[in-house]
Amino acid sequence: MKRHHSICLFLAIILLAMKTHAQNPTPAVPQRESILLMNVTAHIGNGNVIDNAVVGFENGKITLVADAKTIRLKKDSYAKVIDGYGKHVYPGLIACNTTLGLTEIDMVRSTLDYNEVGEMNPNVRSIISYNTDSKVIPTVRSNGILMAEVSPRGGMISGTSSIVQLDAWNWEDAAVKTDIGIHLNWPQMYVWQGGGPEAEENQRQSMQRNLTTLQQFFKEAKAYTEEAAPQEVNVRFEAMRGIFSGKQKLFVHCGYVKEIEAAVLFCKKYGIQMVLVGGSDAWRVVDLLKENKIPVVLGPTHSLPPREDDDTDLPYKLPYLLHQAGIDCAISIDGSWQVRNLPFMAGTAAGRGLSKEDALMMVTAAPARILGLDASAGTLEVNKDATLIMSSGDLLDMRSSVVEAAFIQGRTINLDDVQKQLYHKYMDKYGLK
Repeated sequence: MKRHHSICLFLAIILLAMKTHAQNPTPAVPQRESILLMNVTAHIGNGNVIDNAVVGFENGKITLVADAKTIRLKKDSYAKVIDGYGKHVYPGLIACNTTLGLTEIDMVRSTLDYNEVGEMNPNVRSIISYNTDSKVIPTVRSNGILMAEVSPRGGMISGTSSIVQLDAWNWEDAAVKTDIGIHLNWPQMYVWQGGGPEAEENQRQSMQRNLTTLQQFFKEAKAYTEEAAPQEVNVRFEAMRGIFSGKQKLFVHCGYVKEIEAAVLFCKKYGIQMVLVGGSDAWRVVDLLKENKIPVVLGPTHSLPPREDDDTDLPYKLPYLLHQAGIDCAISIDGSWQVRNLPFMAGTAAGRGLSKEDALMMVTAAPARILGLDASAGTLEVNKDATLIMSSGDLLDMRSSVVEAAFIQGRTINLDDVQKQLYHKYMDKYGLK
């Protein structure tokens, strides 16, 4: 018991030290004055670029995106004018399939809140666990990621994901769109060899049990939702209503060909809108995906190929292969702090077949379409939310990218974070400034 108390005290001291060392920036107040960015290069997010552009926004909405040579503005049209000569303006990046705000320290279990007990949890809502005080969020924001899909993990059916903007006091303020879809981890449909015939047979039996369990659950849920007034309320089946009615999407996590094919046929059987998440083998079944209009949220592209005989750069060029086939595709990275590398993964894809603007679309416009945000986010267009960033270098190039300003719904975001504070602290300590 004494040892247990000592460990708790030790962890409490560490967490207190972390808390007192640095605080997250205070969330920004609503936009109070109109702002004009001038002399910037505007990357619209739909493949177009305006070299000498003006971008204006007021009351949280974009009011102007134009070539500076083709318009004439009246004096004092905007209350605040920012000269961004030599700077680049982009839509705020959107990160799909993250545990941002649900994970603080990967190796400290008590700071992980993305996994619920049990296998079938469609009723679990990730949004209510989202922690706006996470120290990770500002560091991610500093690289241009301003919105994220917060997704649950674990089990066969993990729960629902929601969209948040990354500057808020609490999860209610952060929520942009809640419970957009349910996440399903498709049962493994391959057998690892090497453990002997008995081990392989056990894997096959486990696979069949899982598939049977999944099919039975959906069958019962479908029957339940078709009843006008169920005699007994089942919270898990109630949570499935949006899937069968088409109001929600089913995010199916799987990678290999057999799994993708089985998942597509399964969703087609029930008339469910499917989004493929992961999809390392998606390039092998592009005709099937295209025929059924299934978008893909790729997993980390900074990774090794899934098979020994695959091209070594297959993960890098996978976005290009899907784009070339006409598949709506977003680049994502599973996790929390790793999300800060999202723009650089898009940059790597641009070096493996995609143009820079096509790669940008995969972290802006494409995620917006897949997540149902394209009416208000994803591109720099009039009447959309003024969620955008200004960089002094190429946002997709880790060598030159420096995000100098960020705006979420017109609000000017403080880009300070723990990493920057530590940098300045030790630069001061050693007299290196």
